[in-house]
Amino acid sequence: MSETHYRICPFCEATCGLELEVDGDRVTAVRGDDADVFSAGFICPKGPAIAELHADPDRLRQPLIKRDGRHVAASWDEAFAEIERRLLPIIAEHGRDSVGVYLGNPSVHNWSLALYGRVLIRALQTPHIFSASTVDQIPKQLASGLMFGSYATVAVPDIERTDYLLMLGANPFESNGSLWTVPDFPGKLRRLQQRGGTCVVIDPRRTRTAAAADRHLFIRPGTDALLLAAIAQAMFAENLVDRAALDGRVTGLAEVEAELVGFTPEAVSTICGIDAGEIRRLAREIAAAPRAAVYGRIGTCTQEFGTLASWLVDVINTVTGNVDRAGGVMFPLAPAFGQYGGPDATGVGRGVQTGRRHSRVRGAPEVMGEFPCACLAEEIETPGKGQIRALFTIAGNPVLSTPNGGRLDAALRKLDFMVSLDIYLNETARHADVILPGLSTLENSHYDTAFPSFGYRNAARYSPAVFAPPSDRPTEWQTLLRLTSIVSPEAHGASVEDLDDFVLATNLQRAVRPPSKAAGRTESDIRAALADRKGPERLLDLALRTGPYGDGFGADPDGLSLDKLLAHPHGVDLGELRPRIPEALRTPSGVIELAPQPLLEDLPRLRAALTRGNGEMVLVGRRNLRTNNSWMHNLPRLNRGRPLCTLQIHSDDAARLALRDGATALVSSRTGTVEVPVEVTDDIMPGVVSIPHGFGHDREGAVLSTARERPGANSNILADEMALDPLSGNAVLNGIPVTVRAA
Repeated sequence: MSETHYRICPFCEATCGLELEVDGDRVTAVRGDDADVFSAGFICPKGPAIAELHADPDRLRQPLIKRDGRHVAASWDEAFAEIERRLLPIIAEHGRDSVGVYLGNPSVHNWSLALYGRVLIRALQTPHIFSASTVDQIPKQLASGLMFGSYATVAVPDIERTDYLLMLGANPFESNGSLWTVPDFPGKLRRLQQRGGTCVVIDPRRTRTAAAADRHLFIRPGTDALLLAAIAQAMFAENLVDRAALDGRVTGLAEVEAELVGFTPEAVSTICGIDAGEIRRLAREIAAAPRAAVYGRIGTCTQEFGTLASWLVDVINTVTGNVDRAGGVMFPLAPAFGQYGGPDATGVGRGVQTGRRHSRVRGAPEVMGEFPCACLAEEIETPGKGQIRALFTIAGNPVLSTPNGGRLDAALRKLDFMVSLDIYLNETARHADVILPGLSTLENSHYDTAFPSFGYRNAARYSPAVFAPPSDRPTEWQTLLRLTSIVSPEAHGASVEDLDDFVLATNLQRAVRPPSKAAGRTESDIRAALADRKGPERLLDLALRTGPYGDGFGADPDGLSLDKLLAHPHGVDLGELRPRIPEALRTPSGVIELAPQPLLEDLPRLRAALTRGNGEMVLVGRRNLRTNNSWMHNLPRLNRGRPLCTLQIHSDDAARLALRDGATALVSSRTGTVEVPVEVTDDIMPGVVSIPHGFGHDREGAVLSTARERPGANSNILADEMALDPLSGNAVLNGIPVTVRAA
């Protein structure tokens, strides 16, 4: 008998609602959920592939242990025993800083991994934490943290009310938004234009987003910060700054104005490739619009000035009075697991700190508790105290997704021990001594722990499991707690149930203090009210009920709880974004800090870039709507049609280099060379070439049958692991100097 289930899509940040038809243990149809309060029926090509992910024969369903160089099936008890037998002696001999952890992109789409991965990390007590965040997003979170006081306080465009949207390094027609959860961006852009609004896209490629915009400007990769500085400078010089709107709301306005004096449109025009008159036009248009928003994403983060570019985006938003303004950029109010200060909050906090620790080999600063993933290989290779000898990878494939993957691939072979938590035996997990698989996404319940904090609208949605998990397999949160019981010196040997109770207890301590909606209740009362639940559901119910929209365990009968979400399978709409300053801030001053000292101190480096030439050919990445990340390449629905892994090159460059469409090119950088088919197109700026991210599925030992049929070239072979944005440690993946020639 056919049944209908509702599910949040796990493939990207848009978190669209899906409607699934299920017959027995099979998914027979996948549609957009028209009644979903957040996505309203929108679906992209990735959504239907959830059925293939569930049924994929390559998806691991039992642990693997490496014996004599081969992975063989093992029981769960055997796998955990192997980890205890081999990992604990390494820790005993070399210390806890001999263990590293890498967290991959899918971990943020799986709430078990997101909530309980941090429990394992705390138990390991190692400084060596790395994640995919330093591949594409930490500059934005660092700049936001320095300005607004919290890494999670990121201003997003209020697209449904804005009159003018300027986007740099962003392609939401393909990505569905990033650090901006915005399903059906094409429809929202169309409605913006229908009401008389304007969208301008600045990108070295004429992307699908750029083609739909009112205006597209090519820009030399890596120069976004210079362009933004010139736009801001023009605003100051032409008296376009909304000083009345800033009175009492910001510090550092005069300092920023003084520091940007030399970044005139004329000074940056040649290097960024945009006419000075066009730069002034942008400044005037943003300032003149009743409601405007500037949005910069992956292309602005993955460059040598990533943090400065991210900061300057919000400098422009701030000086035009568009921060915290309807139709400008605003701060979503997450219903659970988000940053929340009550309505009487002053906005005063400790702000953010970086560099509390530095990496052992290169001395790179920690940001958000992490070291740059580009430092992982050297931390494994370099002998001495603190050398990484054992590694956990959690839902990650850094061999394909981090800079100079070839070096990391070789470094992983030198580890004494490696554990991967993954649903695939991928290019990274093939090095693991033990692989612990997770459940199918449809066998897990789900609530997005991160993305509501970046939503274009406030909403809460929960997805129960579609299929009952197999009785012989633990959930990911149970696996992580079992690992915690192995590595924790304080809780060694504790049961999963006892550790889960301990996790609850640490959250209860916050739940009974202001600004919680349950402030004043006793921990025992709340624990009793949650007694029927365990694991992530128990933590979610607690977070919902004590959060800004919560029922406060009876204080507000109309408030949110998990029971309420269960009664509303299409979600609960919590309304459009609303002004949240000062409550959203956590800065020492209690206002927006426009001129953080670390950013001002980095400006001379940007100033020096004004004298550079433009002679080299440079590489940028790209994404396709069907393939945001490497873990999607094994799904036939997403891997059919024309090949996606090509070298896009302008016709003038192709003619000069004697390259023809469909031929093979050799692309080389300091770190390596790849072969890739040529795609000649005038949708890319002359002097720029593009290869998509996440390919390279030709490694021996990986079991990805569909991906191997069209392996593609790993563009990160060309990315230089020594090239980082010094403030955030983010990898430089755009503007990589390369040479291109016929194969």
